[in-house]
Amino acid sequence: MTVEDRQERDIAAAMVPQFHGVDPDLGGAATRADSQPRLAAGRPPVAPVPPWTEPAAPELARAAPTTYAALDLGTNNCRLLIARPAQHGFRVVDAFSRIVRLGEGLAASSRLCDAAMDRAVEALKICRGKMLHRNVSRARLVTTEACRAAINGSEFVRRVAAEAELELEIIDQRTEAALAVSGCAALADPTAEGVIVFDIGGGSTEIVWMGGRAEARDPAARIREWASLPIGVVTVAERYGGIDVGRSLFETMVEDCARELAPFAQKAAAARNARNFHLLGTSGTVTTVAGIHLGLARYDRREVDGLWMRQEEILAVIDRLVEMDYAARAANACIGRERADLVLAGCAIFEAIRRAFPSERVRIADRGLREGILLRMMHEDRAWWRRR
Repeated sequence: MTVEDRQERDIAAAMVPQFHGVDPDLGGAATRADSQPRLAAGRPPVAPVPPWTEPAAPELARAAPTTYAALDLGTNNCRLLIARPAQHGFRVVDAFSRIVRLGEGLAASSRLCDAAMDRAVEALKICRGKMLHRNVSRARLVTTEACRAAINGSEFVRRVAAEAELELEIIDQRTEAALAVSGCAALADPTAEGVIVFDIGGGSTEIVWMGGRAEARDPAARIREWASLPIGVVTVAERYGGIDVGRSLFETMVEDCARELAPFAQKAAAARNARNFHLLGTSGTVTTVAGIHLGLARYDRREVDGLWMRQEEILAVIDRLVEMDYAARAANACIGRERADLVLAGCAIFEAIRRAFPSERVRIADRGLREGILLRMMHEDRAWWRRR
């Protein structure tokens, strides 16, 4: 069992909805008809219900809740979350994660390679099986930077429809950023008037300056500035190598990431002066740093999600990782062999963000894009209102 598989096995949490209303430009909210996946040939989707209908009659309000699925096929990972509405958010009933490295070699060739597509299709077939087993009736299945950037991205989506019988949606960068924010915004300090939220992905990093809760309940409506940076753990690792990374090379990686970040850092400079300002990070990089800081014998989401870390604690972990050789990183229970060559690339991006937006504290989120998708679908369906 891989580190990623163990992480997903441990997921069992309720998420609290934090917004009302959906801005289609920010949230990428699909209608029910748009978000019905094609799960199997000859099996029609559940009849859609308009998202803003009146609630069902009282005797129907206690019917079995809809089962939702959110799938995120990124440059590095394929991740699925299946959940049902609960009193204070949703209850996860199944999850899956596999490192597929869909973006392997993409920077050099501008194409998704056959081996990477094969790995992704096989993972997606497993996801389809899980959705069928759990009787998923509404889903949104998205793919991000790798398919956006690849000249054969649309061709790959058609292959997935034919072989895995799933219909992927290539979402744009703005939608990706807004959904990631929606998924983890509940962890922001409620007294903070400014937060920098970042999601370090495989092929890109989404970063957002989010205002305080007094501005709006919908986190996407509080976005003041956002950017999608062309740096991710896979792209940076392929550029510099991820096996032998000493102090000098690591600093070069940080400087390179800082140059990509600079335009956003200039536009969002005022965020640093906001009352109770802090950083909020969601990605495998920040959760790995948190797991190592806690000294976990194996990764445990319950210990990591929502953890506050001080800047000296983060620096101590990054310094420790830079001093480790590849074998030591691969042997670490919170990293594993499949991510040992990527973790320092992620740390370089993390460090560039920390230097651009100095903060005494960082909130660690093991939640993000998939949770944002689930929350928005349930909100569109008024899932919590109907359960009252």
